[in-house]
Amino acid sequence: MLDPLGALTDAFTSFLFGKVETTRLPVRTSTGQAQAVYLPTAAPGLGDSGVIIGREVYSGKGYIYDPFQLYGQQLPAPHWLVLGESGNGKSALEKTYVLRQLRFRDRQVVVLDAQGEDGVGEWNLIAQELGITPIRLDPTAALNGGIRLNPLDPSITTTGQLALLRTIIEVAMGHGLDERSGFALKVAHAYVTETITARQPVLTDIVEQLRHPEAESAEAMNVDIDDVRAWGLDVALVLDRLVDGDLRGMFDGPTSAGIDLDAPLIVFDLSHIDRNSIAMPILMAIVGVWLEHTWIRPDRKKRIFLVEEAWHIINSPFVAQLFQRLLKFGRRLGLSFVAVVHHLSDVVDGAAAREAAAILKMASTRTIYAQKADEARATGRVLGLPRWAVEIIPTLTPGIAVWDVNGNVQVVKHLITEAERPLVYTDRAMTEASAMSEASAMPTDEARALQAAADAEAEARAEAMAMARQWRDESSETVA
Repeated sequence: MLDPLGALTDAFTSFLFGKVETTRLPVRTSTGQAQAVYLPTAAPGLGDSGVIIGREVYSGKGYIYDPFQLYGQQLPAPHWLVLGESGNGKSALEKTYVLRQLRFRDRQVVVLDAQGEDGVGEWNLIAQELGITPIRLDPTAALNGGIRLNPLDPSITTTGQLALLRTIIEVAMGHGLDERSGFALKVAHAYVTETITARQPVLTDIVEQLRHPEAESAEAMNVDIDDVRAWGLDVALVLDRLVDGDLRGMFDGPTSAGIDLDAPLIVFDLSHIDRNSIAMPILMAIVGVWLEHTWIRPDRKKRIFLVEEAWHIINSPFVAQLFQRLLKFGRRLGLSFVAVVHHLSDVVDGAAAREAAAILKMASTRTIYAQKADEARATGRVLGLPRWAVEIIPTLTPGIAVWDVNGNVQVVKHLITEAERPLVYTDRAMTEASAMSEASAMPTDEARALQAAADAEAEARAEAMAMARQWRDESSETVA
């Protein structure tokens, strides 16, 4: 019932100023037309320069990411951490990302390929496609003229050589060098580098000098020569493993000729090394330092250093310290470090928790694929993810991940082109047989329905990738 005073006021107002409200008749329309009344909103993206990753799940917008374009504006550091359990799409993301980055003229990528299939590393197909021969580090092959990397390569500074030798020994021993052992190593290294000039010094020279130190080295510190020999004995025994033990052949000779450090893609195939042995972190330390002094140069190229099974680096205090320096040094020379691990607990609860935390802090981009609920909560606490992101991580399906780019958190579906699919599909041995058995056991009608659904998905994917190619071409022109 109308208020009498209000009705009187409305009548008086209408008499003086005319009717101020109009009565509109209802309109019948469709939801497709009415949706324009409520415009869709979505979180801001990362710009349109870089490589296409896929699509934001909630908005449907294309998701484009490039650490070199974002560095200094939205990213304080260009380094990237990729997390997730096996089978959720980490490998496919890494490979398509590298392939798409290589479309830019000023990009160069090094991959430490620690996983293998069919006797070769899982990056072998991509290397073949690009006409590149992987650098296969294999103790057996090294004895027969295979690839060698020399920790005493003259391209590495003497300070870098000594730091690398200390790291190798500390990783193998599981603890740091004491002052006396460190002194014995330092004087042996100094003598070798000063006296051997006609060829590359090698580890055998260091071992020999540790076993038979020069009298001048003892006199300089006013100690007995037998004391210097005793101090260096443990160091000599550790290095002897690289010279004449189970790791012989890979590091005890001059660096192999023919390693093309100017190629757009350089793949170090570590698949023949036991991933659970002490050899893997030692090998990664040697490769990392060797690359630091031979590959990274101030030539305005943008470089990507991608390490699979990166917990071998981050979980060792001594190796992590080397890579921590590399990451700090590489930022001003255009280096993006990409670390791929299965679980964050592999590194934050290990012996190198402090070093791991420092490296994680430098990784301003984090991509998290599906994890179990407990692991997701632990990951969220360490990385500072919002609650909604932590809650959906256990529900993510393969190919979909939570992306946190310096606080810009999105859920992204990774898209793979048909041309890329044969190159990034790395679990054939496990999936082909199961897929064939499932297909053979499937009723005909169900098989047809499944095939129709797959065809529809392929058609939708092709349409999406056509749009992705357009975005990529436009962004490529912008960057170029």
